Amino acid sequence: MLHRASRSIRLPAWAALSAHTRCLSGYTSNQVGVKGTIDSRLVFVNASSGAAVSPWHDIPLRPVGEKSSYVFHFVNEIPKGTRAKMEIAGEEARNPIKQDVKNGNLRFYHFDSLVNYGCIPQTWEDPRHIDPATQHGGDNDPIDVCEIGSRVAAVGDVYPVKVLGVLGMIDDGETDWKVIAIATDDPLANKLHDLDDLHAHAPDTVATIRNWFRDYKIPDGKPPSAFAFDGRAQSRVRRNPFSSLDGMGILPFQPKIWEYLY
Repeated sequence: MLHRASRSIRLPAWAALSAHTRCLSGYTSNQVGVKGTIDSRLVFVNASSGAAVSPWHDIPLRPVGEKSSYVFHFVNEIPKGTRAKMEIAGEEARNPIKQDVKNGNLRFYHFDSLVNYGCIPQTWEDPRHIDPATQHGGDNDPIDVCEIGSRVAAVGDVYPVKVLGVLGMIDDGETDWKVIAIATDDPLANKLHDLDDLHAHAPDTVATIRNWFRDYKIPDGKPPSAFAFDGRAQSRVRRNPFSSLDGMGILPFQPKIWEYLY
């Protein structure tokens, strides 16, 4: 069961082997265990108290004082150009980032990640909620984000992103939205406001991302992934799903769904 631990966890002195400094102000992330092993964990820590926190539940949905309805915090799990399948551990206390394991082996993608891949904190794709656009329940994870900016983010980096649109992926019969976004401080961010702008400046970006997710399980003998909207990515402006509860209402509804975890 997904949960948020009821008590704080203080890291022992021996556990923090290294620390990130590019995490959200007020937080840092400590490497526990040896990288590249099953026991490796990246634990998020409150910089003031030293207590472990959850990147899923404790990092806020939006930056403090943010007025744009299109800007959210992004937690990076998989850096661009890498293959290790890193993910927030939803069933572990304080939800550290770990590498996924299958049949006792660390999991790797067959192809390099095209984007910085992670999630929006304080969101949840509820398996009980049948999404009207996909006709499937959620995948029990936070909303996924494909951050297309020029930086190569580190595992555990947290920074604000601007939403441009969304792909409605259906993965093994579950709704698995892929939000397409760009870091707010990226050199292109001020020029990109929706997927039309993205197509004008980087024409193949969305199609390449869609094809990556369509085909990434084929080498494992699985069929191509399916998509809502006949595989067409939905632009933020065209369908306006992010600014109100009208239309698809993907992101505004998510904090309400997330509250059901408690």
